[in-house]
Amino acid sequence: MEKTKKIWFNGQFVPWEEANVHVLTHTLHYGAGVFEGIRCYECSDGSSAVFRLNEHVTRLFESAKIVQIEIPFTHEEVCQAIVDTLQVNGLKHGYIRPLVFIGDGAMGVYPGDNPIHLIIAVWPWGAYLGEEALLKGIRVRTSSFTRHHVNVMMTKAKVCGNYVNSVLAKREALADGYDEALMLDVDGYVAEATGENLFIVKKSVLKTSPLGPVLPGITRDSIMTLAMDI
Repeated sequence: MEKTKKIWFNGQFVPWEEANVHVLTHTLHYGAGVFEGIRCYECSDGSSAVFRLNEHVTRLFESAKIVQIEIPFTHEEVCQAIVDTLQVNGLKHGYIRPLVFIGDGAMGVYPGDNPIHLIIAVWPWGAYLGEEALLKGIRVRTSSFTRHHVNVMMTKAKVCGNYVNSVLAKREALADGYDEALMLDVDGYVAEATGENLFIVKKSVLKTSPLGPVLPGITRDSIMTLAMDI
């Protein structure tokens, strides 16, 4: 990861190395936090554009609501903070990571009145699976780990703790010499990959897994919207 200068932390810009938390931060122990993965692109005219910023921030707030976390900033404040963080770091294209987490205080699974924090970090990041993957493709294996069932985890929310499932599947795939893992739902149907939704083209028809255990991806929605216009 290529570090940038500043991280937005509860409304203030702090140096990258100083954006720290206590070791008893509740989310660190129990995984109850939410986040987004957003891209900013440099346009042909030299300007920059954040890909579907409003929709990403909306999903952040919806994820927080699902896990009963009240974000101490408004939707508009978070959108502006994301833009400000890109500008402060002089980043014309790259990756944006907002993270909402529960701070230290009460321990045990019930966080009580522990403070809620929001950070926004940005950094340069190329293709998710590497530039070579775009040219040569990747090797994928079906994971032995099953995607979460909707009655086990809140699959519609982008929750920190949910991604242990993805971490295990990714580690397994890489250890076996593959680049990515294809994950099935509890009934054995294709769900998604460790960090991506999946599409196939069969007989000139674009198909993707229905929502259920699948995170409602914003890129997924974009592809489906564009496909309807073709």
